Amino acid sequence: MADLYLLDPPVAPRWAPFQASRPVAEWRAGAWLIRERWEAIADAAAVAVFAPPHLQEFVEDGAPPVRRQEPVRGPAIVGRSDFAPAGVPPDLPSAPVRLVNEEETAGWWVPPGGTWTGADAGGEPIGLEGMWLHGAFDLITALEHLLVGDVADFLREGGDALPPGSIVLGEPHEVVLLGAAVEPGVVFDTRAGAIVLEQHSYVRSGTRLAGPLYVGPGSEILGGSLGGSAIGPRCKVHGELSTTVFFGYANKAHDGFLGHSVVGRWANFGAGTTTSNLKNTYGAVRLDVGGTRIETGRQLLGTLLGDHAKTAIGTLLPTGAVVGAGANVFGAANAPKETAPFAWGTTGERVSLDGFLTTARRVMPRRAVEVTDAVAAALTAAYRFGTGT
Repeated sequence: MADLYLLDPPVAPRWAPFQASRPVAEWRAGAWLIRERWEAIADAAAVAVFAPPHLQEFVEDGAPPVRRQEPVRGPAIVGRSDFAPAGVPPDLPSAPVRLVNEEETAGWWVPPGGTWTGADAGGEPIGLEGMWLHGAFDLITALEHLLVGDVADFLREGGDALPPGSIVLGEPHEVVLLGAAVEPGVVFDTRAGAIVLEQHSYVRSGTRLAGPLYVGPGSEILGGSLGGSAIGPRCKVHGELSTTVFFGYANKAHDGFLGHSVVGRWANFGAGTTTSNLKNTYGAVRLDVGGTRIETGRQLLGTLLGDHAKTAIGTLLPTGAVVGAGANVFGAANAPKETAPFAWGTTGERVSLDGFLTTARRVMPRRAVEVTDAVAAALTAAYRFGTGT
């Protein structure tokens, strides 16, 4: 069996706001984390992620350690984290090869006895299905391209019988319940794709779910209309949700529209928070990050909300908003286009490190996650990177 290593991209504004606090390998592209997609290709758990220095304290259940880049001895696969693999694993020969998509190297196969020393490693090209990410905004593009196939894969597993009182528009067998609890009166619309509800997830009566849709373990859907989205584990979601990615452990438990957005772990939306995902001109959305203008090429793009970020009740987020890790958005109903990491309101003040850690120690145990010394060290490293201290 081959080892698997993942290679994160260097720090750049286009990876904001999530690169401040987690490796790109741990981002959700479609139903799965990028790391999980590479693990399916390699048929092995990842050994390590090579990522920027501020992430080397990163720790999370299920995630491999983060290291500085180092030589890799075969047999091994080294995969780029800015590529989300799809399809079947390639046949790997006894010689070194490059895994290629769109004529660009997405990864490397290192045979037994071989050594990978960096991104300039050679080898014959072998095609690999999947898609490139050119920035955090492309997690929405990945959702649009990958989610239909991701949820369709679950149809081979089958699932539990639909509970009495369920209403299905489309094919009932495309509702895949894997130990989920569903109250009577939930509407399932599978005409555009399958709907997957993982173990211990819960859906409240009166909710309308439209495929393709993935709901991770332990997440609660508390009413409203949801579709075209991937919701990670232990989230609470309510309201109108369209084409949105939740990394996991986040709260949107109240009304408000959230569309074409990416939500980091431990984020929280105050009641009535609403995003805009379309410019009045119907033009392509641009992002502003630290004085850098980023062309996304996307007509529909809502908010990129970093890990541990929070909004006040009634917050209105503009098209293409970027909210930094740990930021608290309050003080004005109309939020700015960019909110700095660990901002305290919209006046330029920052939350203190002690204040941030105190809040995390209150929030994370509510989802049965202990803030150990290692977790506190990872949060501290993210804070120091995000605030430049």
